[in-house]
Amino acid sequence: MAGSGKTTLMQRLHAHLHEQRSPYYLINLDPAVLDTPFGANIDIKDTVNYHEVMKQYQLGPNGGILTALNLFATRFEQVMTLVEARAPSLKYVVLDTPGQIEIFTWSASGQIIAESLASSFPTVIVYVVDTPRSQNPVTFMSNMLYACSILYKMKLPLVLAFNKTDVAPHDFATKWMSDFESFQEALQSERSSAAQFAAQFSHDSEAIFGRALLPPSLNASPPRRRYMGTLAHSMALMLEEFYKSLTAVGVSALTGDGMEDFFKAVDAAAVEYETGYAAELAAKRAERDVAEAKEREASRKAFEADTLVAAGASVVVDSRRNGNDGEEDGEEEESAAYNAEDERYAMENPSAAEDAREYDALMQSLRAGAGGSSAGGSSTGGGRGAGRGAGAPR
Repeated sequence: MAGSGKTTLMQRLHAHLHEQRSPYYLINLDPAVLDTPFGANIDIKDTVNYHEVMKQYQLGPNGGILTALNLFATRFEQVMTLVEARAPSLKYVVLDTPGQIEIFTWSASGQIIAESLASSFPTVIVYVVDTPRSQNPVTFMSNMLYACSILYKMKLPLVLAFNKTDVAPHDFATKWMSDFESFQEALQSERSSAAQFAAQFSHDSEAIFGRALLPPSLNASPPRRRYMGTLAHSMALMLEEFYKSLTAVGVSALTGDGMEDFFKAVDAAAVEYETGYAAELAAKRAERDVAEAKEREASRKAFEADTLVAAGASVVVDSRRNGNDGEEDGEEEESAAYNAEDERYAMENPSAAEDAREYDALMQSLRAGAGGSSAGGSSTGGGRGAGRGAGAPR
């Protein structure tokens, strides 16, 4: 959750892995972080400008983060190509996601990124919990419900990292997760504390304002308070079974305490991935490969169809050109027929042929006198015209 020290923990992981000389790869997926305190090998900020996305699409902070992540996810296959090329020499690939849970966990882009990683490598989800704030039983239960939703959505091994143990130890959390009665006692104690606070607030407000007041959160009817108590009890009872599948460790991103236990938990979760999750993911990967193969085949057929249509168009053009050539051939045949007819008529009518020759000579002399430069070129047309003219009396 936001403010739990997730980015600071990333910085600590970077320092620890560097100190241990363990090969690793860091990826930052949070476009809104002002300064990345660790040397990310791949940074979303190098690809997508968060503030420009907000400005261009007229979005708020959360909408800008989600849109930036969506834009980055459209090219995540390039990230996978880089990671897969380096994978043989790496032990860990660590990703820092946006602090808002819903932006990554419940978005299409987050699902694409998680599935892309899980289809190629053993993948573990780490949920960072703010330990001091979780000392309140209701806040603790809210965090557990968040963790439950992540496990349900991602369907990958989950490790709970209770951060800031330098401020407050996480022993209470492990006790509440393993002992339902102790959590009920803490919940009842919290209710008693709230009631005492309400009584004190009412007394002080009466002394100051002349009438008793209650904070809005405590100004509820007794039936509603009973309902909230029953709801909290029911959810805690439901989560008791959920706790059995969780691994929880305490860490301090500030001091580095708990790093060894953290990586042991991650390694154990990676083994759990191989034994309990890999088969299901392989089946999903096979289904996706079949779907992609069908899509490629459909694209290939569409391309071939487009190619055939284009070839057909060129054939039509060629046939039209051939048709034009046929028309030209027809004109030549028609011209030859006219010339043959003129010659035959000239042989049958010598006087008409003489008149035609005189007519041609007259026309050539007129063109020459007018300075025409196409006399020679008009001889053929003149001959045809003379033949027709000579044939008119016939």
